[in-house]
Amino acid sequence: MSNLLRQAVEIRRKKLINKLIVLNAFKNEEQLCKLTLSELEYEYKKTQRDSHPHSETGLIRWTSKKL
Repeated sequence: MSNLLRQAVEIRRKKLINKLIVLNAFKNEEQLCKLTLSELEYEYKKTQRDSHPHSETGLIRWTSKKL
């Protein structure tokens, strides 16, 4: 059972590391490999919370068309 848990933790860590690299939260993988699973999850949640999906394009403004 402990091997299965250890493998699950490693798989989760690798997925979070890849997501953080894609989001440009960290420059290199070495920094991320030193973090624990809980630290990686915290960084990922913080990155998601701080990044807006339209941050590069500015705000979305709704306009109504008059017919």
